[in-house]
Amino acid sequence: MTLGYLFGGGVGTEPHGLELYHEYPVVRSWYEQVARWTGLTVGQILEDDLPAAQEERQSVGTVREAALAIGVHDALAQYGLRPTAIGGLSLGAMTASALAGALSRQELFEMLAGARDTPELPADAPAQGIALAFAQTADGDPARGGPAHPGEGRAGIHLAGDFGPTADGKQRILMLAGHAEALGALAAEAPPGTVVPLPGRTIAVHSPLRRHFRDFMAPRIDAMAFSDPQLPLLSCLEPKKLTSGDEVRDLFQRNSTDPISLVDVYTGMKAEGVELGLVMGPSIPEGILAFPFPVVHIEKPEHIQQALSTAYDLGIDLTGGQVRT
Repeated sequence: MTLGYLFGGGVGTEPHGLELYHEYPVVRSWYEQVARWTGLTVGQILEDDLPAAQEERQSVGTVREAALAIGVHDALAQYGLRPTAIGGLSLGAMTASALAGALSRQELFEMLAGARDTPELPADAPAQGIALAFAQTADGDPARGGPAHPGEGRAGIHLAGDFGPTADGKQRILMLAGHAEALGALAAEAPPGTVVPLPGRTIAVHSPLRRHFRDFMAPRIDAMAFSDPQLPLLSCLEPKKLTSGDEVRDLFQRNSTDPISLVDVYTGMKAEGVELGLVMGPSIPEGILAFPFPVVHIEKPEHIQQALSTAYDLGIDLTGGQVRT
């Protein structure tokens, strides 16, 4: 039996990680290191209000989320808990890549901080947004693959993500991205609660509307040093285990414009033998989604103890993530 680490892809708009920061010296040292690499203060990373400018806000939010996720990883490592398979969504896929040894932490955070210089879209460009869509599973069977998304075929709307079936198996949660006006019109026409635009989300992530960001970041990513992952690293862009530095670089290049799938990540982990997943940080909601193995969500000190006790109960050897024999 192996242990998998899952990293979410949300942008950290709210303060998270304060309890971990105050509880663990290793987490405090980590945030101080991130501050040196990014030019941000610890307060800006940990708890201050995000900047108002859209691309700068997105950049600082990704630094916040990735710093917390790696802080959780380092807190667990103090107790000998380490993953034997790893993966994530969007930002989480890039964070997982660093922890798998495919690039340095420093290069990851310098890249995230550098994204603040992305030129803003013209003031007259159509407003963007994202929405969650709740689709019925095919004949009630979530294993039969993702349904067509509610906005399929409509101008200005793109499928941006598949989070998989809900815990009760009755629905599948999808993410749509596109023009805010088109998303609002779809939500108004769809049955109540079927399409829910997310307030304050003004960037159409994982869609062709992020092409300008992808093009701006491409030279930086081309110049980064990628290595072959040292752990099984599961892609969120297709059902695939990334085994080379070139494959990881390709994930970084396509991440902003291509749709993501949590199903691809956890299905790949299941194939690697994962029987306990630890979710780093709050960006993957707890208790809503179905997973093919038990999961423990970690963002506070008490969750660290829960993860340790769960690992022990399942017989995972804390010296290396493998089951005790």
